Amino acid sequence: MSKLNTHYRSIFNLTFLLILFVIFNSCYFCGKMLKTTLKLTPLTKNVLSSCKANMQTSNIIKEKWDLLTAVLVERKPLICPEITGIEQDFKEYLTTVEFEKSLKSDIEIKLEKERSEKSQKKQIDDLDVITKQSTQDFLDACKEELATFEVSKRITKADKANDIKSLQRKLDKSLVLLVNQKVGEKSFYLLPQGKLNDGETLRQCAERIFKEKCGPNVKVQIFGNAPCGFYKYMYPKKIRNESSTGAKIFIYFARYSSGQITGTDFKWLDKNELNQILPEDYKKSVLPILLD
Repeated sequence: MSKLNTHYRSIFNLTFLLILFVIFNSCYFCGKMLKTTLKLTPLTKNVLSSCKANMQTSNIIKEKWDLLTAVLVERKPLICPEITGIEQDFKEYLTTVEFEKSLKSDIEIKLEKERSEKSQKKQIDDLDVITKQSTQDFLDACKEELATFEVSKRITKADKANDIKSLQRKLDKSLVLLVNQKVGEKSFYLLPQGKLNDGETLRQCAERIFKEKCGPNVKVQIFGNAPCGFYKYMYPKKIRNESSTGAKIFIYFARYSSGQITGTDFKWLDKNELNQILPEDYKKSVLPILLD
């Protein structure tokens, strides 16, 4: 009887060990499969995202744009703007403080010395009287010259005539060059601009376009090799085709140096005038470049 119990007990132990072995193997293989699944998940996401990007890129490649450069030419102010009321008050205050704290100049010291000598009735040689100019005579001559001096007027003839082609207008403000150009079927006053040729850099294109639009006589200084502004627009449906959907314009900043513009209709306008004449979307890219 004891042998029989021992036999059944051995069978039970073997069966229990076999069940444990099966459970352990199942858990091991399940864990391995889970790890493999987790590794595949980000890979699957990457594959899907790359597929989406390729689809978007293929759509973008279908749209071709013309590349253009434009030159924003500025004539900087020639005189300081008029000072405001508070600036005038502060200027007078600084003048008063400077006068109170200042020392006497050589002219003032010399004038006091001469007056002291006169009051003491000292004898002066006749030769000295003839050849030597007194300090008071020097001051009187300076006052006479100052009385004949005329300050240049802030308002010029070009201002009175409102000559928008003249650079002698609005001397205390920056002026920007606009040229009349045809876009589609309409004409607009825009910055000098044109298409980029094959093999050209944007800077080279900007220099070429400015000469073509404004003539060889005018000289400007273009700052930097990188553009300072950007604008793009779609062509009207009538002229839009497979070769070009619209235009992307890279704007370069330049400063006027010398010369006259020839061969085109142009205007020199300040910031307020630009705000009135430029197209609504176009001026949002141009006006932020200007300081005043």
